[in-house]
Amino acid sequence: MSTPEEPRFDLDALYRDSQVGETLDALDRELIGLVPVKTRVREIAALLLVERLRRTLGLGLDAGAPSLHMSFTGNPGTGKTTVALRMAALLHSLGYVRKGHLVAVTRDDLVGQYIGHTAPKTKEVLKKAMGGVLFIDEAYYLYRPENERDYGQEAIEILLQVMENHRDDLVVIFAGYKDRMERFFQSNPGLSSRIAHHIDFPDYSEAELYAIAQLMLDRMQYRLTDDAAQALREYIALRRTQPHFANARSVRNALDRARLRQAKRLFEGRGAPLSRDALMTIEAADLRASRVFGNGDAQ
Repeated sequence: MSTPEEPRFDLDALYRDSQVGETLDALDRELIGLVPVKTRVREIAALLLVERLRRTLGLGLDAGAPSLHMSFTGNPGTGKTTVALRMAALLHSLGYVRKGHLVAVTRDDLVGQYIGHTAPKTKEVLKKAMGGVLFIDEAYYLYRPENERDYGQEAIEILLQVMENHRDDLVVIFAGYKDRMERFFQSNPGLSSRIAHHIDFPDYSEAELYAIAQLMLDRMQYRLTDDAAQALREYIALRRTQPHFANARSVRNALDRARLRQAKRLFEGRGAPLSRDALMTIEAADLRASRVFGNGDAQ
């Protein structure tokens, strides 16, 4: 008598039905580079897909919902907020959060200045975030041990309780500089033990930053002359060595100022009607007016 064949379960069908692929594709379109980050997000997606399939079969139910709280570390402008948005969509598509929205906050949104203010502020933020993802940027500012009258620890204790008791309805992502986040977790071991996934966001290379700039320009329907393209490459190389560089954020700021200079140039030279090409074109002078090149204009 032959042994009945063990049933098979279609993981690929679950992948298609959940629209996880669309979310991962959107992440690839929106962000240049960040290969380690994208790889880790795909690994998490695979884990959640398999976990969801297991739970539909009644496997591992006694273990409860998986812990999905995360830590995103890296310098400003490396895509942490964008990835958090896509992570919220990913968790929603797989049924791990009800709404899939993102609530982004800093210390000021959670911690009050006076006795009795912190708890209601923190609880109100948590109420708004419930069913989605709470993204706490520069999370280490919650903890200020040097100030005895600081109320950040109260916010942390409330977060700890909610992260544990409502982990099936809320995912918290802590974000900030890597070294400061490490000290923050060392000072708060109860918080660290609840973080299931640590993702580090590397700085962009010069080539990646230039590709990001081109992507931004395409979306805004601008183009660079050949000389302007060279000026932008030089700008990126110089700006990366200067203080307060914020990766893609600094590139966006540079393009915004170049657009401002282009508009000023066109306005001051008005007289004849402008062509579509003129309205779309950024010239080298629009970039080289930056003080990054030793001029007096803004960066």
